[in-house]
Amino acid sequence: MKSKNIISNTIIYIILILVSITMLVPFLWMFLTAFKSVSETTQVDPFVIIPKVWKVENFSNVIKAMDFVRLYANTIMMVALRILCAIITSTLSGYAFARLEFKGKNLMFALVLLQMMIPVQIFIIPQYVMVSNLHMTNSVLGLLFPGVVSAFGAFLMRQAYMQLPRDLEEAARLDGCSIPQTFYFIMAPLAKSSMIALGIFTAVFAYKDLMWPMIVCPDNRATTLASALAKMNGQYSQKYPELMMAALISCVPMIIIYIIFQKQFIEGIATSGGKL
Repeated sequence: MKSKNIISNTIIYIILILVSITMLVPFLWMFLTAFKSVSETTQVDPFVIIPKVWKVENFSNVIKAMDFVRLYANTIMMVALRILCAIITSTLSGYAFARLEFKGKNLMFALVLLQMMIPVQIFIIPQYVMVSNLHMTNSVLGLLFPGVVSAFGAFLMRQAYMQLPRDLEEAARLDGCSIPQTFYFIMAPLAKSSMIALGIFTAVFAYKDLMWPMIVCPDNRATTLASALAKMNGQYSQKYPELMMAALISCVPMIIIYIIFQKQFIEGIATSGGKL
């Protein structure tokens, strides 16, 4: 029995290692390409993997070509505002769906689930019309608009509140607490870990959002990192080393966030049953 467990564990570890290597290859390829010359990135025979000469000047070229300070500021402001709005609206709606009884509750929650099933591209045109009529194009408020409410966040927080015992609410009601007091002082603090997980997921979704910033913020001074990277693609030529260097610089914040909050990432996936 012990030998069978060792064999099965070894097989599992081998599979996990192979899958991990497969997932890390694109990041390694991006890192190596960022330090190659243009000729090395397009050379096929012989195929170049390791740069013959590490082109550190690609970093300075990208910094000069792109205003990373402004792009980081726009992106961070958009992400921060989306996190704030998502946590506020999702925490309130999740508590209402999980704990309160009101007419049309099931229908409303079904609409939330339906929104999660529909591709987000369907909402692009009506959202843009609303943003344009409100004169919020090329602004942070325009970038924020689709993230004011989050169907995924409402679902995640509903699951979190449903896991809490109802005895807490009954005890609070006996002590004379109203529904807002019960929510603010008792239920919301107990769902803090789910709020952190929601904030992390929202940050990841907002940070990698490409289509909406390109549509609502065509001005390079108001756009985000993802949109600026997409605009680096030339019509007739591609500078792959500089493009990969810009992508490498853009990945740094998300890598840092994941390293710091990887526990909350895992908890959020386990709680919601969702995926990135």
